[in-house]
Amino acid sequence: MKTLRLATRESTLALWQTNHVADLLRAAHPGLQVGLVPMTTRGDQILDVSLSKIGGKGLFLKELEVAMLEGRADAAVHSLKDVPMQLEPEFSLAAVLARDNPFDAFISEHYAAVAELPIGAMVGTSSQRRQVQLKQLRPDLQVRDLRGNINTRLAKCAAGEYDAIILACAGLERLGLHSRIRTQLVPPQWWPAVAQGAIAVECRSDDPETAALFAALNHRPTELRVRAERAMNLALHGSCHVPVAGYAELQGERLQLSGWVGDAENIRSIRASAEGDATDPEALGRAVAEKLFAQGAAELLRL
Repeated sequence: MKTLRLATRESTLALWQTNHVADLLRAAHPGLQVGLVPMTTRGDQILDVSLSKIGGKGLFLKELEVAMLEGRADAAVHSLKDVPMQLEPEFSLAAVLARDNPFDAFISEHYAAVAELPIGAMVGTSSQRRQVQLKQLRPDLQVRDLRGNINTRLAKCAAGEYDAIILACAGLERLGLHSRIRTQLVPPQWWPAVAQGAIAVECRSDDPETAALFAALNHRPTELRVRAERAMNLALHGSCHVPVAGYAELQGERLQLSGWVGDAENIRSIRASAEGDATDPEALGRAVAEKLFAQGAAELLRL
C-alpha cells in the first residue's frame, strides 16, 4: 500500500495530534505506512489581528484542504473546535477521536484563580467566548487579544506581559504542560467551545477507501456529543466571530446539551439546556438553538 499522507499545521500541538492519529492508524492497520505533510496556514501567519476580523478559524483549514484536492495529502488532522460547522461538499469528517479534557485553563505565574487577580489585571485571550465570560466574572479586568502557539502564549505570560492567560486544557495536557494549569474553568460558571478537546480527521468526500481506514479511530460517544454541539452552533450561525459555547454529555442513550451565547459589546449572556435521544444529536442541537433564539440569541449574535 502507498504511504497515507496526513496534512497538518506545523505547530507543536498540531504535530503531536497528527502523530497521535498516525500511531493509532498504524496500530489499527499493521503494515500501513503513514507520513506527515506539515504546512503553515494563513491563520498561523497572521498573528497581529484577531481571528474574528480576518475570516475565522476556517483559516486554519484552507491550505490543508487545498493539499487534499491537489493530491498532495490524503487526509487532514484538526482540532475539531477549529473546523467550520459546515464543510465544503468536497470534504467530510472521517473520524472523531475520543474527547480529551474539554475545559479551559486559567494560567498565571502569581495567581491561582480568576477571583485572585488584582483589580485591573491584564488577561490574554483571543477568544470572544472567553473574553465575555471573563468580563462577566470580573468587569474590572483588562482583557487583551493573545495569538500564537501554546509555547508563545505561555512565554508571554511568564515574561509578565499578562497577569494571566486562558488556554484549552487539552492542548496543554497533550504537550505535557499540565503543571501550568492553575485552575480548570468548568460549567456552570464557565462554558467551553463547541467540540473543544476533540481531534477530527477530514478526508475528500470522493475517497471512501481512505475514509474507511479511519473508521477504527472513531469514538462513537464523542461523535454523538460533538454532533449535538456543532448542530446547535450551525443553527445559531455561530463562528469565531461571535461568542458561542456548547457542551454535551452522554448518559446511556440520552444526550444532555447546554448552549451559551454571549454579547461581546454589552457583556451579557443567555443559556439554555435540553435533553434528547442520542440517536438524533442534530435534533437536540437545533432544539437548544431554538431555546436560545427564544431568549433573544439573534439580538446578541447580531443576526
